[in-house]
Amino acid sequence: MTSTTPPAPPELRAEDFDFALPEALIAQHPARPRDAARLLVVAPEGVRDQGVRDLPAWLRPGDLMVVNDTRVIPARLRARRGEARLEIMLNRAESGGQGGVVWHALVRNAKKLRPGDILAIEGAPELAPRVVERQEGGAALIDFGPDQGLLAAALEKAGEIPLPPYIARPDGPRPEDREDYQPIFAREPGAVAAPTASLHFTPALLAALAARGVGQVALTLHVGAGTFLPVRAENPREHRLHAEWGHISEEAAAAINETRARGGRIIAIGTTALRLLESAVDEHGTVHPFRGLTDIFLLPGHVFRSADLLLTNFHLPKSSLFMLVSAFSGMARMRDAYAHAVAGGYRFYSYGDASLLFREDIAP
Repeated sequence: MTSTTPPAPPELRAEDFDFALPEALIAQHPARPRDAARLLVVAPEGVRDQGVRDLPAWLRPGDLMVVNDTRVIPARLRARRGEARLEIMLNRAESGGQGGVVWHALVRNAKKLRPGDILAIEGAPELAPRVVERQEGGAALIDFGPDQGLLAAALEKAGEIPLPPYIARPDGPRPEDREDYQPIFAREPGAVAAPTASLHFTPALLAALAARGVGQVALTLHVGAGTFLPVRAENPREHRLHAEWGHISEEAAAAINETRARGGRIIAIGTTALRLLESAVDEHGTVHPFRGLTDIFLLPGHVFRSADLLLTNFHLPKSSLFMLVSAFSGMARMRDAYAHAVAGGYRFYSYGDASLLFREDIAP
């Protein structure tokens, strides 16, 4: 018998994922209605300019969409430590020992924090969170007390929807952002960033997909604040993503595996859904139930086994998400597709247009 050694992963440089993007193409508002956005189909034979409403025509009866049902919470808080002003971005809840919960947060001005500090939250004097630990990279563990219901109510009153930094809101998020930045699938509170591919769906589009015979199943990945952080390492393989909490139920895993067994395709709705699927799939392509943290970073050279197509928005240059789509559909194909999108005036990022990507090794 002879053994084969897996090919070495390709050498990567951050600049391999850079491209020129005019600032005017960064969407500041969503399309109205949501499914009026444009859709760039990136298939092996080339690109096609379509609309999001054309999505059913590209899917087949028996295909299965996997959506992320996380719900964005108003996770940005403004606080004080004495005279020092702080901005707290809640990232994820963690076990604090003895059944308690502490929050991992990214804090602007974190260097001013010390363990044991009590913070004052603007607009929510009923909260008196305590700093448990200061961590590297501007992060901290913060204890808001045992009553998570009190925290949830305070967030609704004093928290801000954590819009990405490239959406300009000099005076803070607008009232309509609370609805605009919340996907139609949102059920499970916990995300601090929206799974933005889901922002394109409307009841009419879902009805058209159902009439086409396309199924739908949900998983949960609570998107963290780290999704906004750039890849600063020259070698992307040295970059580490913040861990995010995810859950795939036994029923969802079974539906995915049954679809595959009968020849249907799996369409990941968003990079968050794809990342969790790839965290739970084995080498044979079987998706297993999952509950816990994942920090999976999908780069060119990764062998995808869980999904056949990916619906996603247009991502930042040199970002972990542009690296992910390049891994999924091929670096050369995605460079060409993004050049086409820029030339064609597609709208980028969270409130922008969408792309439907075929996996590099699969024909349409």
